[in-house]
Amino acid sequence: MNTLSFKTSYVTPEAANKQWVVVDAAGQPLGRLASKVAQILRGKYKPVFTPNMDCGDNVIIINASQIAISGKKASDKIYLTYTGYPGGQKKATFNDMTKRANGYDKIIRHAVKGMLPKGILGAKVLRNLYIYDGAEHKQQAQNPTTIDINLLK
Repeated sequence: MNTLSFKTSYVTPEAANKQWVVVDAAGQPLGRLASKVAQILRGKYKPVFTPNMDCGDNVIIINASQIAISGKKASDKIYLTYTGYPGGQKKATFNDMTKRANGYDKIIRHAVKGMLPKGILGAKVLRNLYIYDGAEHKQQAQNPTTIDINLLK
């Protein structure tokens, strides 16, 4: 038996066939939206998925200001940041974050980042995420395809 027939094939970054995808966040729960987007960014829906490569798609999230949250998360969920200096820990609730500039962008990016691998690969994959509060986006030239994330498993 020839043992060379059992080689595992890995996709290269040039052959990854990255596409542009638009996801509508209107009415979607935050956690479910983040987990589906993280899987699309990683490339786990593709048959050529390679764990150590960035072979996922570029994702554009529109209508980010219309995400749904349940329960008392609007007042109880706390987002912590730390400047690195003594006494530099800042706290903000979900409602406080939504009132800030790019607040919904920071909320969704925080949720998706927690579902990606930690380290250089996770940071590289997160750069492929574009979030907009309204229905318009700047990536029209890439001819993105619109997908319904409710149809993904």
